Amino acid sequence: MQYDANKRSALVAYLLWFFLGTFGAHRFYAGRIASGVVQLLVTLVSMLLTFVLIGYAGLFLVGLWVLVDALLIPGMIRSYNNRLIASLGRQH
Repeated sequence: MQYDANKRSALVAYLLWFFLGTFGAHRFYAGRIASGVVQLLVTLVSMLLTFVLIGYAGLFLVGLWVLVDALLIPGMIRSYNNRLIASLGRQH
C-alpha cells in the first residue's frame, strides 16, 4: 500500500517533460534532484543571457539534453521505483 502511494509514473514524467522539460521538472519528479537543479539553472541563466546572444547556446544544449531525456525517462522512473521498494523493504 505504501509503495502504491509513493511510486512514480512514466506518464506523469512524460507530461512534466513535455510541458516543463527545460526546467527539469521531470528530473525532480524522478528523484534526480541534482541534475534537475543543474538543468533549471542552465535554463534560467541562458534565458537571462539571450540579450547578449550567448544564452542561445545554453538553451540549445538544454534542448538537446531534454530530447535525450525523452529516451531516459523510463529508466529513471524504474530506478526510482526500485529504490523505493528497497527502502520499504528495509523498514520492516
